[in-house]
Amino acid sequence: MKSQDTPFEGGPMDGRVLPVLVGPTGHPPKTYRIPVPDPQGGPPTVLVYRRVPRGHSRRLGLIQGWKYRYDPDDRSGGKLRWPWSRPDATPPVKPDDANG
Repeated sequence: MKSQDTPFEGGPMDGRVLPVLVGPTGHPPKTYRIPVPDPQGGPPTVLVYRRVPRGHSRRLGLIQGWKYRYDPDDRSGGKLRWPWSRPDATPPVKPDDANG
């Protein structure tokens, strides 16, 4: 697998550069989650970082790389954000509709 050194901005990881695995397109994941164990043995705290462009080229405006920015207000709770994972995405089937 290929990796690239990616800087982190904000939060506890501010200023650190970590090697992050890249996908088949050469981009790192959109979200990077870091579980931090609780010292008292409780559930771990998850730090969430979002991928943002590091910079753009002058002439064409192409993205010149990626960095991760701390997202303290993440509300996903570590779950996928697919439309079908929300409880209200699929309406319940009525008994009359089930028989045609």
